[in-house]
Amino acid sequence: EVQLVESGGGLVQPGGSLRLSCAASGFTFSRYTMTWVRQAPGKGLEWISNINSGGTTTSYADSVKGRFTISRDNAKNTLYLQMNSLKPEDTAVYYCAFGNDRGKGTQVTVSS
Repeated sequence: EVQLVESGGGLVQPGGSLRLSCAASGFTFSRYTMTWVRQAPGKGLEWISNINSGGTTTSYADSVKGRFTISRDNAKNTLYLQMNSLKPEDTAVYYCAFGNDRGKGTQVTVSS
């Protein structure tokens, strides 16, 4: 059974930083591309970033490019999202995803 458990969210002021983590289990993590998506209040899911199985290729939505960095540690079966220069519009529940599976998410709130 695929399990994805996100952590690291919280309340942060505009301009601040957070690092999200996603602990994966139930599949061979190191073989697959992983994804971060988010859902802001009242809106649909927004794709944020992908990283390939080896961690050598990444892609980002324009809304986060230059501010967010996706990475992974295949030895620890863990996916990360470093978020810098956070803006109020980054407020959302953040999920890591694998295929059609995603975790329960972690709330990120950017507010002064």
